[in-house]
Amino acid sequence: MIEHNLDRYDLKILAALQQDARISNQELAEHIGLSPSPCSRRVKQLEDSGYIQRQVALLDSRKLGLSLTAFVMIGMDRHTPERFAGFESAIRERPEVLDCCLVTGMDADYQLRVVVPDMEHYQQLLLGHLTRIEGVSSVRSSFVLNQIKTSTELPLDHLRTS
Repeated sequence: MIEHNLDRYDLKILAALQQDARISNQELAEHIGLSPSPCSRRVKQLEDSGYIQRQVALLDSRKLGLSLTAFVMIGMDRHTPERFAGFESAIRERPEVLDCCLVTGMDADYQLRVVVPDMEHYQQLLLGHLTRIEGVSSVRSSFVLNQIKTSTELPLDHLRTS
């Protein structure tokens, strides 16, 4: 279990910022029941301690013409640190790859989430990049038909003490 020293105010701050990171400090303070100065200090402490890594804008992929999402399972020919490091380095360079996870329990070593404009762009990524990475021995793709739920908010209920 990871040690945490978050009280109810910290958890309220984290929950509120996950929903809207653009909320003003004044609004945040009112929302969680603190005055603005202590609220601001707490946000700074949460940032400094790494609970808040960064704040970003969430963009609409469809409005940006990115209408194809694929989950890609990658198998590697050898399970060596060097082979994995080479693959991971190459994947970090691909802006189409939103997530890359080393996984277990499957016939693959990595699972990627990829977003591209269309099937032609996916084919270019697949044949021009993914299959050319040294050590890649298999690639299996599944395409999203309908996105039922998407969220960037992490669950926090398990941290509540009362």
